[in-house]
Amino acid sequence: MSVSQFLNEKAEKTERALRDQFATWRGVPEVLHEAMAYSLFAGGKRLRPALVLGACEIIRDDDAPALPAACAIEMIHTYSLIHDDLPCMDDDDLRRGRPTLHKVHGDAIAVLAGDGLLTMAFDVVAQTGNLAVVRELAQAAGVTGMVGGQVLDMQSENRQLTLDELRRVHACKTGALIRVAARMGAILGGASQTQLEALTAYGEAIGLAFQIADDILDVVGDEANLGKRTGADDARNKSTYPALLGLDGARQRAKDTIDCAIDALAAFGEEANALRDLARFVVERNA
Repeated sequence: MSVSQFLNEKAEKTERALRDQFATWRGVPEVLHEAMAYSLFAGGKRLRPALVLGACEIIRDDDAPALPAACAIEMIHTYSLIHDDLPCMDDDDLRRGRPTLHKVHGDAIAVLAGDGLLTMAFDVVAQTGNLAVVRELAQAAGVTGMVGGQVLDMQSENRQLTLDELRRVHACKTGALIRVAARMGAILGGASQTQLEALTAYGEAIGLAFQIADDILDVVGDEANLGKRTGADDARNKSTYPALLGLDGARQRAKDTIDCAIDALAAFGEEANALRDLARFVVERNA
């Protein structure tokens, strides 16, 4: 199976499950329902759900136990994008080639749609019946994970960070959700401690590589492919991997990081090939 087939298969499965979840939510104000759906069903790679499902599948040859966690992490990722785009944050007008949610429904509804997705994500992940997974997701999304990383990222504007400082920002802001995607899938698949540690190391590495690739695309990417504006990091005078290492240095750092991700899967056989290909895709993508 090619990486595009793998991503498409997992995205379709996640999409169906998300729509099934939406259908069970009764009494939601119509404008709120429309706003959440506008962002959640706007497309995208569904990378994080694919990681959840893929990690579960290589442990037990079945991804069904991880489907609620896959839905929940995509809901949290979507909420984070809605809030990132707000005027008080990144003030972006485009997301995935369409007007950002606050441009369509206004700032207040955008805030509440994000709040709704975040809150209901924990209703969905609780369907796994695994309290450890619920706590893992909360910690990755919360003040020591993605939210804390967003604060660090905001504080880094107009400052020259060291590589270690930059890595910490991205390990929280971007990497935490990617790392926990692999961990949740592994846990729900019944992984041994050794398997869990291997998939954790894999998730950490591709989380970092994903952000390095994003930094590179912000410099050389095509806005039509990305579905959002480029040059935003430079405009905000933010430290990035290309700014600190140069483009060639950043590309090499991304490649080295992906090599580490693939090495982390050494204990697995052919069943992990899709995750190996996914790691390469993270730095070879153009969007």
